[in-house]
Amino acid sequence: MTSHDSSALRISRLGFVNAYLVAEDDGFTLIDTMLKGSGKKIAAAAQAAGQPIKRIALTHAHGDHVGGVDELVAAIPGVEVLISARDARFLNKDDMSLDADEPQDKLRGGYPGIATRPTATFQPGDTVGSLQVVAAPGHTPGHVAFLDPRDGTLYAGDAYTTIGGVATTAKPGFPFPLAAMSTWSRETELQSARTLRALDPQFLAPGHGKVVANPTAAMDAAIRKAS
Repeated sequence: MTSHDSSALRISRLGFVNAYLVAEDDGFTLIDTMLKGSGKKIAAAAQAAGQPIKRIALTHAHGDHVGGVDELVAAIPGVEVLISARDARFLNKDDMSLDADEPQDKLRGGYPGIATRPTATFQPGDTVGSLQVVAAPGHTPGHVAFLDPRDGTLYAGDAYTTIGGVATTAKPGFPFPLAAMSTWSRETELQSARTLRALDPQFLAPGHGKVVANPTAAMDAAIRKAS
């Protein structure tokens, strides 16, 4: 587990799959849960930090982000589980179809489904604790990012990666093409990358890779490279 200059703690699995504990007045908001089998590591990190996990906020429904949900729900009575209304359909594999107004590209990446039902869903513009929900579709139809206005940290999910440098997931590139290979609509994802860049974040906290401070110039370069 490593810390950065924002208010969150990054937890990493296998060195490149992340979850984040974001401090709130009542405990932690956990952003994503990494792969299946990650629950104990996440719970131990929260315990070491001395605060309970009150809510789980998911950026999207891919298995490397929702894998630890069932374990954590079993271990933490009353924990909230929150996801966008759009990706909630994928979370339990209730409906894997695309809407008529969405790009009819193939869904990519792993959607293993989990047993836990979300306690609530959110829409872009809502808040989760102190975090602002920002629409960032493309990697999945209901993908979101979270912006912490207290310190300017952008929790970007898989809209950006930082392994080997800041990159969007609109176009596969080395040394880490895996996230981009799991992107549903690359055109939509590129537009979301621009939208997130326009927020002028102070820190970029991705689903894969280290947290990057003062990331805007690198985000601009990543957008140019993917365009």
